[in-house]
Amino acid sequence: MILNMPLSKSAFLLLACALSCGASAQTLKIALASEPTAIDPYYHQTTPNEALVYHIFEPLVRMSPDMELEPALAESWEAVGETTWEFKLNPKARFSNGEPFTANDVIYSFCRIQNNETAIGGGLTNVARRIVDIQAPDAHTVRLETAKPYPVLPNELARAPMIWSGIATFDELHYDPANGCGVTSAWPTVTEFNTGNLVVGTGPYKLKTYVKGSNIVLSRNDGYWGDTAPAWEEVRLTSVPSAGPRLTGLLSGDFDLIENPAARDLKRIEQSGFEYAVKPSVRVMFFQLDIGRDQSPFVKSSKGDNPLQDVRVRQAMSMAIDRKTIVDRIMDGVASPANQYLPEGMFGSIEGAPTLEFNPERAKELLAEAGYPDGFELTLASTNDRYINDAQLTQAVAQYLTRIGIKTSVDTMTRSVYFPRRAKQEFSASLGGWGSETGEASNFIQYWVTTRNPELGVGSSNYGSYSNPELDKVYLEAIRTMDDTHRSELLQQSVKLAVEDMANIPLHFESGVWAFRKGIRYEGRADQRTMATAATPTE
Repeated sequence: MILNMPLSKSAFLLLACALSCGASAQTLKIALASEPTAIDPYYHQTTPNEALVYHIFEPLVRMSPDMELEPALAESWEAVGETTWEFKLNPKARFSNGEPFTANDVIYSFCRIQNNETAIGGGLTNVARRIVDIQAPDAHTVRLETAKPYPVLPNELARAPMIWSGIATFDELHYDPANGCGVTSAWPTVTEFNTGNLVVGTGPYKLKTYVKGSNIVLSRNDGYWGDTAPAWEEVRLTSVPSAGPRLTGLLSGDFDLIENPAARDLKRIEQSGFEYAVKPSVRVMFFQLDIGRDQSPFVKSSKGDNPLQDVRVRQAMSMAIDRKTIVDRIMDGVASPANQYLPEGMFGSIEGAPTLEFNPERAKELLAEAGYPDGFELTLASTNDRYINDAQLTQAVAQYLTRIGIKTSVDTMTRSVYFPRRAKQEFSASLGGWGSETGEASNFIQYWVTTRNPELGVGSSNYGSYSNPELDKVYLEAIRTMDDTHRSELLQQSVKLAVEDMANIPLHFESGVWAFRKGIRYEGRADQRTMATAATPTE
């Protein structure tokens, strides 16, 4: 039960509920639309993984449900110089084994992020690489130094949970990732985390069982250090990829809470005595295009080239798509058309962004101007078990493209197959979904648009190898600008350049939807994470 009151009173109410509500009220059964792929907090930055991980592990700072920074393991933070951020650690913070959370755990966490051969994608690695030194004046103070000014570091750290340094052996920890940081034991792998042996966190829940393809069971951390006692004695997470069986499970009592019910079923849910919550999210759905290669594996052109390299072709593809109809018919109205890569009103977004035009006739003209009057052949690749209606969305876009002369086929697959293949750049046009969880425009641009540069920590998800030196220059200046007004202007300029070049074709912003039984109040999150801590018993 999440209550804004002292822990002692929370504990009293929990005991009262245990006596009056019965044992069943102490177990929360959740049906997930997509299965987490690991317990390792540094394995892969996907929403299902992060939602699971953040029950067990916590970051220095966290994002609220409305994407505002809040204290977590750090009770305060401030810039103490252009390149140095100081974090004061909460002295009450404890791991589930009773060990105190200290500066050593911060140092070890960032060292392990950069010594993690089993990770997919470079999200957290890119953030950690910006940190050139970590000093610990005392056990509850850390100073993180970056090579250049980095005003959004606290925002980025909201996605970096801390792990226990006690899983390693060392004489003295120091921040030197390239040379092992003083760690004498082997760096843990994702497999070792998945066995549960290394899963020691500071969060409100502990891992009880984790078997891929089966239930994930969490148990309450009765020694949780936070001000709010965990409501549920046990949390059971079950992956049910299809919306129909998830709803059936809710209506039959197999589940207390489900994520992503079909919008067309919301009326039925309400009429059946259940409730639901809808939360606009920061996740943009888009197609990323293979621009960097002269020949692309799933493009067939009469000229033997790669038409996706021509900006007129990319603009034509965007103009071929009726975003409003997709939102109305495919997403059942529970989404909003995207004219840029983050919702308007977020830091660095374009205010009053012009609507991306739906104009099939002009799209055909652009194809002809680019030298493809008869179009070309293209395959769209996507998941069929990750995003809301991902396979149907891809089919709809394929039909729109076919109507302007681009003969388009579809290849959908499970996320476990799709993401590794995309990371190897095996596709020509791939569906993506990204939530700008730092709360500002730099996040999407950093990963998906900038020229790939591991040393600068940018472009790690730029699988289409798009490169625009002008955009790179503006973006890199933005992320080093401490003045918020000027940084916002530079980010807006970056977004404008990215939309004009259309290397990533934005489609819509998803909304998070959850349905739940009577006796529960649920608060949705803009990052779409499904959290047991957001479910409050009301009976």
